Amino acid sequence: MEITTINAENLAKMFLAGAKNLDAKKEWINELNVFPVPDGDTGTNMSMTIMSAAKEVSALDNPGMKELAKAISSGSLRGARGNSGVILSQLFRGFCKVIGEYQELNAAIISDAFQKAVETAYKAVMKPKEGTILTVAKGAANRALELSEETEDLVFFLDEIIRHADFVLSQTPEMLPVLKQAGVVDSGGQGLLQVLKGAYDALTGKEIDYEIEGAAEKTGVVKISARTEEEIKFGYCTEFIIVLNSPLSDRDEAAYKAYLESIGDSIVVVADDEIVKTHVHTNDPGLAIQKALTHGSLSRIKIDNMREEHQEKLIKDAEKLAEQQKKEEAGNAMPRKDCGFISVSIGAGMNEIFKGLGVDYIIEGGQTMNPSTEDMLEAIEHVNADTIFILPNNKNIIMAADQAASLVEDKKIIVLPTKTIPQGITALVNYIPDRSAEENRDAMGEEIRHVKTGQVTYAVRDTEIDGKTIRENDFMGIGDKTILSVGQDMREVTLAMVSEMVDGESAIVSIYYGCETTEESAVSLAAEIGEKYPEVEVEVSDGGQPIYYYVISVE
Repeated sequence: MEITTINAENLAKMFLAGAKNLDAKKEWINELNVFPVPDGDTGTNMSMTIMSAAKEVSALDNPGMKELAKAISSGSLRGARGNSGVILSQLFRGFCKVIGEYQELNAAIISDAFQKAVETAYKAVMKPKEGTILTVAKGAANRALELSEETEDLVFFLDEIIRHADFVLSQTPEMLPVLKQAGVVDSGGQGLLQVLKGAYDALTGKEIDYEIEGAAEKTGVVKISARTEEEIKFGYCTEFIIVLNSPLSDRDEAAYKAYLESIGDSIVVVADDEIVKTHVHTNDPGLAIQKALTHGSLSRIKIDNMREEHQEKLIKDAEKLAEQQKKEEAGNAMPRKDCGFISVSIGAGMNEIFKGLGVDYIIEGGQTMNPSTEDMLEAIEHVNADTIFILPNNKNIIMAADQAASLVEDKKIIVLPTKTIPQGITALVNYIPDRSAEENRDAMGEEIRHVKTGQVTYAVRDTEIDGKTIRENDFMGIGDKTILSVGQDMREVTLAMVSEMVDGESAIVSIYYGCETTEESAVSLAAEIGEKYPEVEVEVSDGGQPIYYYVISVE
């Protein structure tokens, strides 16, 4: 098979296939996170970013290349979550700047688009690191440039680019020691590779379900579904992963799909040599599961009753619509003021602390769900102020906040680079209304540099980092830059973490206990810390955060 040009229709299918492939592999990509924490989210962030663009692409009716490029660029830009998602959106943005000028793409044009993609993404990162998604993208672009002078066959062209990108990805542990220690390749680079592989499958004619769930709904707009239960032909949404005993042949894969088609619809089967991701709507999930078991063992089985979900969705959509209207009315009614605050937070206790410090709008997210650029823009629209400070409170959210700020023209947006919740709290405590926005920005930025943060959670896999051997389910005390303590006793791990943070200049230790930790345990811990460090004041607050038993700051 030889293909020398790609039109807009072909490219749309390739993009959707890439998005679906990334979405199918997101949990596997999450598990490549260097720190073995339960909220590793690179795959989720990249998937939600590209699926935001995929929904816009799916809503287009027979688009030209310019319209397609705009949908991919704007959809990914506004849907970008986390650093990996923002970088992916910038890669698409650069790529689309080139392709939008043509009706059909050949190897030379695609090569130029790859170069622009890499250039745009590198510019978006203040301190680019090699051994990341950027390196994999650059490797793919370099190979594309070489091949564009050697071949016009896009099947060969893209296959060779993927092979080289895969090789570059395999070398990322040699570029970043932390990857080598953890025994993983870069998760963002792996995500990009899955997008390329999905696009290649579509180019070569592999059977793919291009339907994107929720494509007809405009991002950020709540609608009430008019679908009736009678229209739900198959009642159970069934998903699982087959861990294959041996790779499926093309014939086996076709037979498996045919069987699923005989018992249901909305079928998605994504297979490689090791796993098969399966999605099917059926009235008898057991039949699908029994068939799958003939090919291997099953994991991540999920069965949802869509008829029950439909009723719940009607109620939730109505509630969301009412809440959205309430927020819009409140935002419109809010008198214009000089300065406002937006903060990312997680946990009821943390939310109350931020509200008490004068935050106008709280975006719930943080560690377990990074908010998107679109989420930031909605918050900015809600706050009726000339100048708005955004506190990301997570290093993986700063780029999305910066990206949102760059899209706003009618308000001055200042993103304070707060990397943790305690840094955000300290920044607000040090805000002085009589100062100018610039003076406050500088003063608050200076104060957050003096905040050390430690977080206690558990390990989801075995690994070794900075000479520390970590076993699955061990407790870990994670500092600003590395893991400070590891063990099987939470209290001992927490005290060991604090001992690494407190020094002769420390004055205050603030303990925020999570939703799985009791106030009694936190108060007892505070007493022990106070006894060990009598010169330090110890404070205890209910943070209510999930996953992290304690978030502790030292100033």
